[in-house]
Amino acid sequence: MATFSTAVYQNEFLPDQGTDVHAIVTVSCADAGAAGQSGQGEVGEIVVVDTSGSMIGPRIEMAKLAAQTACDAILDGTWFAIVAGTHQAFLAYPRVTSGPGMVRMNPQTRQEAKRAIAAFRADGGTAIGAWLLLTRQLFASVPGLVGRHAIVLTDGEDYNETPTQLDQAIRQCIGQFQADCRGIGVDWKVSQARKIAQALLGSVDIIPDARDLPQVLGTLIRQAMSRGVADAQLRVWTPQDAQILFVRQVSPTVEDLTHRGQALNPLTQGYPTGAWGDETRDYHVAVRLPAKAVGQEQLAARVQLAVGAQILTQGLVKARWSNDPTLTAQISPQVAHYTGQTELAVAIQEGLAARAAGDDRTATRRLGRAVQLAARTGNAEATSKLQRVVDVADAATGTVRLRRDIDKADEMALDTASTKTTRIRA
Repeated sequence: MATFSTAVYQNEFLPDQGTDVHAIVTVSCADAGAAGQSGQGEVGEIVVVDTSGSMIGPRIEMAKLAAQTACDAILDGTWFAIVAGTHQAFLAYPRVTSGPGMVRMNPQTRQEAKRAIAAFRADGGTAIGAWLLLTRQLFASVPGLVGRHAIVLTDGEDYNETPTQLDQAIRQCIGQFQADCRGIGVDWKVSQARKIAQALLGSVDIIPDARDLPQVLGTLIRQAMSRGVADAQLRVWTPQDAQILFVRQVSPTVEDLTHRGQALNPLTQGYPTGAWGDETRDYHVAVRLPAKAVGQEQLAARVQLAVGAQILTQGLVKARWSNDPTLTAQISPQVAHYTGQTELAVAIQEGLAARAAGDDRTATRRLGRAVQLAARTGNAEATSKLQRVVDVADAATGTVRLRRDIDKADEMALDTASTKTTRIRA
C-alpha cells in the first residue's frame, strides 16, 4: 500500500506589517505499486503514433518498432489501444466499430496489436487535436477507469488545424487523461507540444535520433506502469481573509497549478497532480495574510495530499510576526533555490523566443541570466544545454555571447528541458 509523507521548509517569521508567507512543501510517495494493481481501480494506456507523410522512411519504421516495444511494456490486464494519426485520427487497434474502443492487454491482444502496428504506412497531414479527441473518446468508452495515460508521438507541427481547434481539443481533454508528448527530429514545435503536456499533466521532450524511439517509448510506458496511485489531489486550506498567491510544482519540473485550483469549500482549493509512483515532488505555496501584531502567530496554510476522500498526508505552513531582523531577514534555502529555478525556466524560454524573433540583445541578456541562475542553483543539465547555445565568458555574472552555429536540435533540447529542475543540494 502506498504511503505518503510531507515536509515543510520555510522561514515562518514575518516582520511587523508583513503579509506574504512562502513555503516549499515536499511530498514523497513510497510503495506505490503497479498501475491498476493497487485496488483503486483499473487503468488504461493509449499509444498515439504520428503516421503522417513526413514520417516516411526510417522514422516510420522506428516508430513501429517503438510502438511494439511499448506494447511489450504494458502490463497484462491493462486496458489499451493504439491510435494512428495523420490529418485524421484512426483507431489502429482494436478494430471495433461499437462498444469499448479498448481491450485488455494479454498475450493474444499484444500480438494482434503488434501486427496492426506493423501495417502502418506514412501518408497524409498532421491534426494533433483530432488525435487527442479520439484518445479522449476511447478512454470514455471504458467506464470506471481511474487511471488514463497516453503517449503522443509526432514529428511535425499541427498544420491541418487552426490554433483555435487545437486549443479547443486540449480543453476538452483536461482532466480526462494524462499525456506525455515526444517530438522526433526538429520539425515539430516545442511550444505546441508543451501546451498539450502542461494541460494534461504530462511531460515534453525531444528525440533527435529516431533510432532512440524504442528505448524512449519503452521507458515512458514502464514509468506509467509504475504509478500505482492513479490520481491524487493537492489540497490547500487557508484561513478566512487569506489569499493564495500561487501554488506551483517546482520539482521535478516547474508547473504552475494556480489557475487549476477548484474550490472544495470556502477555505480549501484542490489542485490536480495526476498519478504517482515512488517519487518526491516539491511545491511552492505562497499565501498572503492580513498583518498581525508583533508576537502573534497564525496557521497560514494546511497542505494535504488526498486520493478521493482520503487524506494521506499533510504539512502545516505557519506565520509568526517579529520585530527581530535577524529572524525576519532570513530566507529559507529551499524557497530561494526554487525561486531561482522558476526564474531559470522563464529566462530560457524568453531568451530563445527573443532569438527566434531576431532580438539578439534581449536573447543575450535573458540567456546570460539563465546561465547565471543555472550555475547558482547547481542545475548541471541546464548548464550543459545552455553551453551549446551560448559561449559563456563568466557564469557568475551571466556574461555570454550568442553562438551562431547552433544546432536546431540543441536549441529545442534546451527549450524542452527549461522546466526541469534540480533539487536543492544538501
